[in-house]
Formats: sequence, structure tokens, C-alpha cells
Amino acid sequence: MTGAQVRRLGPGDSVVIGLASMLGAGVFSAFGPAAAAAGSGMLVALVIAGIVAYCNATSSARLAARHPQSGGTYVYGRRRLGPVWGFTAGWGFVVGKTASCAAMALTFGAYVWPAHPSVPAVVVVLLLTAVNLLGVTRTALAARVLLALTLATLVLVVAAGLAGGHTAPVEAPTGGPLGVLQAAGLLFFAFAGYARITTLGGEVRDPARTIPRAVAIALGAVLVVYALVGTTALLVLGPAGLAGATAPLVQVATAGGLAAAEPVVRVGAAAACAGVLLTLVAGVGRTLAAMAADGELPRALAPVDRRTGVPRRAELAVGLVAVTVVLTADLRGAIGFAGVGVLVYYAIANAAALTLGPGRRAVAVAGLVGCVVLVVTLPVEAVLVGAAVFAVGLEGRAVRMRLG
Repeated sequence: MTGAQVRRLGPGDSVVIGLASMLGAGVFSAFGPAAAAAGSGMLVALVIAGIVAYCNATSSARLAARHPQSGGTYVYGRRRLGPVWGFTAGWGFVVGKTASCAAMALTFGAYVWPAHPSVPAVVVVLLLTAVNLLGVTRTALAARVLLALTLATLVLVVAAGLAGGHTAPVEAPTGGPLGVLQAAGLLFFAFAGYARITTLGGEVRDPARTIPRAVAIALGAVLVVYALVGTTALLVLGPAGLAGATAPLVQVATAGGLAAAEPVVRVGAAAACAGVLLTLVAGVGRTLAAMAADGELPRALAPVDRRTGVPRRAELAVGLVAVTVVLTADLRGAIGFAGVGVLVYYAIANAAALTLGPGRRAVAVAGLVGCVVLVVTLPVEAVLVGAAVFAVGLEGRAVRMRLG
């Protein structure tokens, strides 16, 4: 059919894309902060985070079917709720995902050079920003290779951890309900990328049936993998050991005496972080440029290089801000701040989905309530910094609107 997108992706392809988007650096970094918040209650928090992610992805899929254009909730919010809500969603995405870039970089640093993680973290951000400026992004083949490498690394971690026969004393959950909810907000970071499936409506065969099924299958599979890894980590290190670990999955793999596993896990974690970081910088930069082109942010960030198609100023800005976060925050702070931005983004997506009619309204309500609850129970410092950043963004927009 001339001029139309070819619908070549079936259910299996869609599930693989979802798995490749979610099984990344988050699993190597989020368990430590979550264990610090909830102890062994981290496993309950993992289920809560997965349920909220499913609600968000379902609402995003419904919105994508109604508004099949790039921009995500930035577009949905503008169309369904009004320009201010669209801006808030876009701003939440930009600041949240920029913090995610910093968290990915810090995780990379923790596995590459545990004694001085910020050094390799800064280097990898600058290097991959430079790569993106050349117009080089991760290909679909590379995504599948990284997925296979990540899965192989996680299988090694679980097998080595359990084979050693070393188990930590069983401990009751700590932190109470608030700690579990805070851990869920931090673990939400590990599911980042699940909405990638919902953006493929024009390329999927029978999208109305395929996308919801692919979302459910991919999220279910990821939840099982994360539960296996998280349970193994708790059994081997215990909540306190997991909370204090700088490179937790390395310590899980080597706890039983299998020293040969250490370099393999470090390489797998570093590759997963670098792969996710490469696409994150590109995605955030393009959203930043799109908002600037609409006049929602300074138009100086809008120009796109004609030869490479890269919004160079926007991507440079993302890289520099990510480096600043790396140098001023620790991993837990970066994950918490990323959670604030992204959860606000999806809260607006769920609110926009409520305007579509009665279908799956209960899912949208559950997603909206879940996002709000997880935001307010994140670490206090992350919430306060996030609120301040949102206030600055909204005030800046108001000034630009007044000046015309």
C-alpha cells in the first residue's frame, strides 16, 4: 500500500521490543535503594510497581491509538486536558529522563570503577552524547543483542548466587507500608521503557489486539525476571547487605565463591547501562527540541541539524545537565528524582485517558492514583527538589507566555 506504513510487527516482535526496552540498567541499580527503604518488603513493592506500570502502559496505548503521532503524553495532555497539562507532562518527561540518564551513568560507574563511580559516569555521558551528535543511535539489532546479553548476565547472577549455598538470615520487612510504597516508587525506575510498545501502533498488525497483549506479556515476563533476581539478592546478601552494596549483582554472583563471574557481570551491567543511556540522551533531546519548537521552552533549543537530523543544542543540554546531576547526587537521589518526573508524566497520561470514554476507565483511575501515591512517598528530598523543578518550569512558561 503506497504511502502507508507497513504493518510488519506481530505479537512476538512486539513482546521482544518491550522486553528490550525494559530489561536494562534498572535491574542492576534499583534493588539496593529499594531494599534500604523496605527491606524484604522490596518484593511486595516490586509487584506494586509492576501493576502501576501496566496501568500506565494501557492508558498510553489507548491514547496512542487515538492520537497516532510522536510526542507521547506531551501531545495527549495538550489535546485532552489543555496546553498547561501538556507542558507539565513534557517537562516531567525531560527532567525525569535526564535524571534517569544520570542514574544510568552512575550505575555504569559503580560497576566499572566502584571506588570512584562518578569518573566513568561523567566520561560515559560525554562520550555517548558525542556519539548521538553524530546521528548514531542504537539499532534494532543492537537492542536484541543487548537484551540477550542482559538476560544471560541475570541468569549467571541467579545461578551463581544460588549455587554457592550462601544465604543471609531471614529478616522481616522493614519500613512499614510507607517504606514499601517508597520502594515501589524507586523500583518503578526499573520498568522504564515499557511504553515503547505503545508507540508502535502504525507498524503493528492488528494493533488494537496486539499492543495490549504485548504489554501484558512483556511486563509479566519482566516482573518474573525481576522477582527471581530480587529474591536471589535478598537470599544471598540479606536486606542490609543489598542496601549497602555498590554493585549488588556482582556481590550476589560472587558471594558463593565464583570469582570468575565478577568480570562477566560487570561487563554485562556496563553494556546494559551504555545501551540504555545512548537511546535516552537521543529521546530526551528530541522531546526537548520538539517542546522548544512549539514555544514551550526557549526556541534556541529547537534547531535540528539538516545533515544528521539531530537537535544538537538540545542533546548537548541534556548531556550537560546529566553530568551536573552525576556530580551533585548519589544513585538513590538520581533514581528518586527520576521517579518524580516520570510518575507525574504518567499521572497526566492516565488523567488524559479518562477523557476517552468508559473503556478501561478503572485501569486509568488505578494508574492515576498509583502514580500520585508513589510520587508522594518517594524520598522527601527527591520530592522537594522535583516540586521545585516543576515550579521553575511552569513559572518560566508563564513568563514566556506573558512576553508573547
